[in-house]
Amino acid sequence: MRMNTPVSGPVVLSKLLAAKRIKLNLAGATRDDVLQELVAQISELADQSAARQTLLRALVEREQLHSTGIGDGIALPHARNALAGILDHAVIVFGRHPTGISYGALDGVPARLFFLIVAPAISEHLAILARISRLLRDETLRQSLLAANRPDEIIAVIREAEAKR
Repeated sequence: MRMNTPVSGPVVLSKLLAAKRIKLNLAGATRDDVLQELVAQISELADQSAARQTLLRALVEREQLHSTGIGDGIALPHARNALAGILDHAVIVFGRHPTGISYGALDGVPARLFFLIVAPAISEHLAILARISRLLRDETLRQSLLAANRPDEIIAVIREAEAKR
């Protein structure tokens, strides 16, 4: 998707996820550690050290501006703006931390569920953020994401939640 291409139709989160971009046992003890782990899951950037560093820097800068911890144990790390040139398509990286880490959410609950969002177009970036935020209001969905044992189960849980809405 190009920088000025509008999003047509609702965003389908389950299509933006892939098993290779899901990490069910994040080990980081700090926000920055977890951000590094999440960025490392983007295989498209495996051989692109400069792009990984640019993305990581943009994520850290965004967190310094205002935490992307939204409460209820959820964080939605993303850059302040879409990142044209990093990837030519949107991706979501899902991560789950076994105990949670302090993430600056207003409710003070440690973040356990992470959805890293990277999109090349602003409209797509905002549409993904809005869709994830709406879906994650559902306590049952959050509990299912915490209980899933395999990456394919995470995708199935999200697909099922999207089908209901």
